[in-house]
Amino acid sequence: MRKQESLVIIGNGMVGFKFIEKLTEADRAGLFHLTTFCEEPVPAYDRVHLSDYFNGKTAVDLQLAPISWYTERGITLHLEDAVVTIHRDEKGVLSRHGRTIPYDRLVMATGSAPFVPPLPGVEKKGVFVYRTLQDLDNIMAYSRTCQTAAVIGGGLLGLEAAKALHDLGLDTHIVEMSPRLMPRQIDQAGSDVLQRKIGELGVTVHLGKTTSAFTGNGRAQGLQFTNGDTLMADIIVISAGIKPRDELARAAGLEVGSRGGIMVNDFMQTSDPAIYAIGECALHREMIYGLAAPGYRMAETAVAHLLPGEKKAFTGADLSTKLKCLGVDVASIGDAQANGTHENVIVSDSHAGVYKKLMIDPHTHTLTGAILVGDTGSFRRLFQFYQQQTPLPAPPESLIAQGGHEAGTGVASLPDDAQICSCENVGKGQIMTAVARGCHDLPTLKRCTKAGTGCGSCVPLVKELLTTELEKVGIVTDHSLCEHFAYTRQELGQIIKAAQIQTFDELLGRYGRGGTGCEICKPAVASLLASYRNDYILEHQNIQDTNDTYLANIQKNGTYSIVPRVPGGEITPKQLIAIGEIAHDFNLYTKITGGQRIDLFGARLEELPLIWARLHDVGLESGHAYAKGLRTVKSCVGQAWCRFGVQDSTALAIRLENRYKGIRFPHKVKMAVSGCARECAEAQSKDVGVIASEKGWNLYLGGNGGMKPQHAVLFATDLDEGMLICTIDRFLMYYTRTADRLMRTATWLNKLPGGLGHLRQVIQEDTLGICAELEAEMAYLVSTYQDEWGTTLASPENLKRFKHFLNVPDSDPTIRFELVRGQRQPIT
Repeated sequence: MRKQESLVIIGNGMVGFKFIEKLTEADRAGLFHLTTFCEEPVPAYDRVHLSDYFNGKTAVDLQLAPISWYTERGITLHLEDAVVTIHRDEKGVLSRHGRTIPYDRLVMATGSAPFVPPLPGVEKKGVFVYRTLQDLDNIMAYSRTCQTAAVIGGGLLGLEAAKALHDLGLDTHIVEMSPRLMPRQIDQAGSDVLQRKIGELGVTVHLGKTTSAFTGNGRAQGLQFTNGDTLMADIIVISAGIKPRDELARAAGLEVGSRGGIMVNDFMQTSDPAIYAIGECALHREMIYGLAAPGYRMAETAVAHLLPGEKKAFTGADLSTKLKCLGVDVASIGDAQANGTHENVIVSDSHAGVYKKLMIDPHTHTLTGAILVGDTGSFRRLFQFYQQQTPLPAPPESLIAQGGHEAGTGVASLPDDAQICSCENVGKGQIMTAVARGCHDLPTLKRCTKAGTGCGSCVPLVKELLTTELEKVGIVTDHSLCEHFAYTRQELGQIIKAAQIQTFDELLGRYGRGGTGCEICKPAVASLLASYRNDYILEHQNIQDTNDTYLANIQKNGTYSIVPRVPGGEITPKQLIAIGEIAHDFNLYTKITGGQRIDLFGARLEELPLIWARLHDVGLESGHAYAKGLRTVKSCVGQAWCRFGVQDSTALAIRLENRYKGIRFPHKVKMAVSGCARECAEAQSKDVGVIASEKGWNLYLGGNGGMKPQHAVLFATDLDEGMLICTIDRFLMYYTRTADRLMRTATWLNKLPGGLGHLRQVIQEDTLGICAELEAEMAYLVSTYQDEWGTTLASPENLKRFKHFLNVPDSDPTIRFELVRGQRQPIT
């Protein structure tokens, strides 16, 4: 029996952890005993999502595995201890705490360190790097007394650091010596778009600036540039690149590159065959990789070389990446900086902040590189074309056009060896095999294959492949709305319509599975009943969402906000005065919303009808801010006032808002109308966007400005007002009939079979023969509109619900406020 060898891993970062994970999974014979040194007080954690630490995640949340994981696998883990010397002759290591550990094989996963330029004043208080959890703790603690922050470096890590500082509420500046942001990933045009998007967030970018010194007396106060300019800042974060941590290797006499990095062969062996190097400390073929995925491939290569069996060489790694920089989606594929003989296909929309560029080999018509800024929805499709080097469809711009859905580019059309998860190097064939062996749900599939457990960007593709494979073998995936209904939302809608269902209880009794319903099916059915019957919403009071129940938005301290409807943003002086007087009399916090309305916060439950009555007196209705319905139709002043306007955008916005107000949809809907191509109303980020042209109106559909922003798709051009409204009617009703619960129009359009082409066939060409029906349904909803506030005020029975205690008229005594900037805000 082979004697168990001692294997020491220096470094317990993401790549060191991946090596341990892969080796313990593959070393079933127990050939090695593992000892790993971690210089931080916590074991390996996820540095890719390090910024989530600023958003509430803890060190435990970010851990790749708890300490018990190491114990269960017989791994000796030394925390807060670093190896300081490698004795190659004796084959042993010495740690900072005096531990001497012999080794048969040694793996160096020491990673990299931030590059800190040796500039005057760099040692001052308030100058930080952005690398570890301890760095982040120090930044957060110091920032509490600061107002202005500067980040040196406009690359990936610099933008990540800037996002963190911006989230801390600091006036943030990015300083980059290059003439563009992310100089290794995107070109100048892409950088210009990214810079504009970042500027819209309130972050200032300084390009072509080289720092010469840090100013301040003991404590940093700003930056001095080589051209003589200065920038004042209370806190400075250096993120100007990394340098491989190769000092141990140098001291041990291992070969290192002229610019740093431990030299390794294709099997990750250093100049000493018993010592391996992986990750950011390793120099392979004159290349140092600063991403997690290549480090993982190195770890797998080293594991395969250490164990009996087939050896696989590491010949390099793709540097394609997809990430979010300061809230802006950015992706780079292949050699995005190539200046060869390739052909370029570019889609650029400065208004929407979107830039896409394909670099195509003119001879093979294959993709050599791509840049995506502002919209990375096509990243996975493009990456597969690049990876497989298959010819692009014609025309190639269909792959990056807004809303473009090219046939034959879905997951089913990919070859079995196509890579689905780059972090864990999981191919389509591996996922298919796992599904065939019984992994029939996403969590099980992720545990089995590790696909989707890294950065997470491949999860939609993994889920799509899972569904496709299950359907192939006749396993129907459960699309039931919930445990009480074995139907989808769309199917329940058809049942309600065909059977003329009047109430939730009737639907549950005739078509449900017992029980009393749940928080999923109750509001979903309430929305369906509203969109078919348009009853007064409180007639279905026992199945409403919390906000619908009281026709107002509940806030975190138990009070409510009231948002009167202001169609098109147009409001009379009398109405403005009334809102001001109401806010003053009820001591409400007031705020102008992004949708051109005025929000009144802090109303107690029993005050709601009193406030509604006064708003009703000046003609202000419910703005339905509590409903899954139309929120606002934002508009510019248009032709009436603006010298650039070509149509009356305000009049159209008012007409649209008054037409669709009060209608319940699967999700909230926002619209906008711009009076010219300058797009001041930001129509292309809305579910329905309308932009004036010299000949009529251009219609955009399926935009989304929420958690995952998406640019709307140009659907039709130069429509007259009648055809425009007819098309919107059809679109909204078709969406309402076919979307899942809580599905936004953007997601619905992305998932709609046939995509934009199918939608045009249905609501323009009437291929399904349902346009007249859709128009009639919309006409019914429009004609039966009622102001829910007004209806409630007219019903003494309904007014009884608007008090905090059923038996006494007292208010909630736990609600407290404090004065902030001249207005009261909740104390919680």
